[in-house]
Amino acid sequence: MTETKDTTKGKKLGLSRPGKLELNKTVEAGQVRQSFSHGRSKMVTVEVRKKRTFERDSGGHMSEVKESLVEEALAESTFAEPVEAPIHVEEASPSSNLTSEERAARAKALESARLAREEAAEAARLEAERKALEPAPERAPEPAPAPKVESKPAAEQKVVAPQDIPAPPPEDAERRPRPKKGVKVDVKKQQTPPSRRGEPRRRSAGKLTISEALEEQEGRQRSLASVKRQRDREREKMMEARSAGTKVIREVIIPEAITVQELANRMAERAVDVIKSLMKMDMMVTPTQTIDADTAELVVEEFGHKYKRVAEADVEIGLRGQDDDEGALEARAPVVTIMGHVDHGKTSLLDALRETDVAGHEAGGITQHIGAYQVTMPSGAKISFLDTPGHAAFSEMRSRGAQVTDIVVLCVAADDGIMPQTVEAIRHAQAAEVPIIVAINKIDRPDADANRVRTDLLQHNIQVEEVGGEVLAIEVSATEKINLDKLEEAILLQAELLDLQANPARPAEGVVVESKVEQGRGSVATVLVQRGTLRVGDIFVAGKEWGRVRAMFDAHGEALDEAGPSVPVEILGLGGTPNAGDEVSVVEDEARAREVGEFRLRREKAASTAASARGTLEQMFERIKEGEAETLPVVIKADVHGSVEAIVGALDKLGTDEVKVQVLHSAVGGINESDVTLARASNAPIIGFNVRANPQARELANRDSVEIRYYSIIYNLTDDLKQVLSGMLAPEIRETYLGNAQIREVFNITKVGKVAGCMVTEGQVKRGARVRLIRDDVVIHEGELSQLRRFKDDVKDVKDGTECGMAFANYQDIQPGDMIECFDVEEVARQL
Repeated sequence: MTETKDTTKGKKLGLSRPGKLELNKTVEAGQVRQSFSHGRSKMVTVEVRKKRTFERDSGGHMSEVKESLVEEALAESTFAEPVEAPIHVEEASPSSNLTSEERAARAKALESARLAREEAAEAARLEAERKALEPAPERAPEPAPAPKVESKPAAEQKVVAPQDIPAPPPEDAERRPRPKKGVKVDVKKQQTPPSRRGEPRRRSAGKLTISEALEEQEGRQRSLASVKRQRDREREKMMEARSAGTKVIREVIIPEAITVQELANRMAERAVDVIKSLMKMDMMVTPTQTIDADTAELVVEEFGHKYKRVAEADVEIGLRGQDDDEGALEARAPVVTIMGHVDHGKTSLLDALRETDVAGHEAGGITQHIGAYQVTMPSGAKISFLDTPGHAAFSEMRSRGAQVTDIVVLCVAADDGIMPQTVEAIRHAQAAEVPIIVAINKIDRPDADANRVRTDLLQHNIQVEEVGGEVLAIEVSATEKINLDKLEEAILLQAELLDLQANPARPAEGVVVESKVEQGRGSVATVLVQRGTLRVGDIFVAGKEWGRVRAMFDAHGEALDEAGPSVPVEILGLGGTPNAGDEVSVVEDEARAREVGEFRLRREKAASTAASARGTLEQMFERIKEGEAETLPVVIKADVHGSVEAIVGALDKLGTDEVKVQVLHSAVGGINESDVTLARASNAPIIGFNVRANPQARELANRDSVEIRYYSIIYNLTDDLKQVLSGMLAPEIRETYLGNAQIREVFNITKVGKVAGCMVTEGQVKRGARVRLIRDDVVIHEGELSQLRRFKDDVKDVKDGTECGMAFANYQDIQPGDMIECFDVEEVARQL
């Protein structure tokens, strides 16, 4: 194309900027299927665009750039970095050739095209490798392939400008995959751009993990398809081993009792096969039936497995822990129990040591609970005290106090001397092999005689120092606070001789001294820690109950975070109310605690069931032999477990062969609706000891006429029930002899029957009295007189030496010479 000049308008003709003449781009479109992970794919549109570049030749005419010129420019040019700015080909004059800058730009464009072609080829290769590793998904029929792009000679291809092909970073120029020369891929739909070489690829490496995100590991991970293929191979190997008859030998744990289905599961055998094996042993069982350990052992041996016998009680093994090393032991405070007869000043003595007033708050002035306190003496030494009741009904409490203590302080009143509960306390202390310190109390009384107490103790194998023995005896007065310091010195001296030590750096172990239920706090247990340290949050087992320590309080009500050896504390967080005397052990987790609690509960139920079965058989034989026994059913609710225990024990002692108390239900806590319902069904009274009924229970009891009796002193309760049992006793029958009469003649009277004409030989005969007919010194009839007459008149009585006529009620076999004995019957009420 040549330039011309328009003279009319005065304007010069020329090319538009940038001075480059091009043909329209040729576009060829097609569709291909793009695959993604997990078998997903989609169709995308691919366009192939071709460019032809024209430049002026030496003659000034437009001609297409040949490939030879491009290669010549590439050979002559050298460049180190790609040109980022777009390069424009300026319009050349007709008489000039291509400049060196233009040749370099064209060479750079060709190099970029080559790199793009190689990058596309590398991406296609990596995609093919990924498809080979993944399982082939079900695909739709492939569409028609995209039309092929015929490659043009190099001379006919147009040099692509750098702005049309993205240039890679300088450091990745040698490693980038290069697309085909002069081809540009334009994906219409959104897709993931190909990753650069050396970078982790999401599609080929599987899911993105945290470690990859943090760049903690490099390289490809194992695909899910590979893992699945490996599991399939392992499953096939197991099937081949089973088909080949390979036997898998297992170790089967056999408890004391196990169901057939559970045994089959542990052997990995079918329950039907186990039942067939038992049928060969002449045992017809079902899958849910329980068999003993010996039978299960035979079955396991028959199936070729190994067995291991375990007892159900093995769950308690290791609960108390190992013995402590001597190096870990530390000195601890002594635990002292104050024991003695009722009203001998035990609680008053403890009050004097604690400088408190507990005795004044006890009902009737007697202690009915075990109190646990830790006292800090003026010298700084600490002593833990347990105060036990002295009433006869609380024998179990005294026994329990002697078992958990280190020293027993035997409190004896100087004016009363040795009493029954004093002797019992001495026996408990001697049985527990606990050293005794005698505190002779009430020496301020005018009739106090301490020497008599020392002498009387000799009868029970207690020799005090004053009579040549080793037992310390201190004369004290709780009210006047006399010689309390000497008692403290005696306790500390005895504790020093015992060398009391414990390891605080271990899980806590102790014993429940008392338990109760409080409103708003639930089950509360007074626990004496014996070794280890109990902390808030510990999981523990107390008998058949378990829980987590939610809070701990000392005797003054102050919250504690931990309690060491010899420290008595109140614990909240129990699931139920344990029994007094139960052992407390801290365990590692709730599963162990629940397992131990459930085992102990099953054991207790089995023992009670067996005892009730034996009692039923014994009662059956007793009723056959001695007649029906009268029972008084009662429902007992008390404030603490120790009181329940004492009441039940006292009521058992009231019973005889004829009458007895039947405790339908006894528990700790207030009286509720279920207690009233149980009492109504059995016509039983409800006994509340230091507890009250809630409003709903009171309303239900009034409606159903259920009697509720409240007590705060135990001997008042026992006295009332003793009177009730006495009223249930059958009255005593007493005979009073009246006289004898001899039959002289027998008369037959119409409409009356036989009438005996008698002579009263001794005493008198009364009408309405009971008589016996004696023939040859043998009693042949006992009954009542229907008629007593003298001549023709009815009389009330006939005296000695007088004739009379007698007729027996419903009896006619009388003969002359028979003797008639007349007596009176009297019923006398009995007392227990």
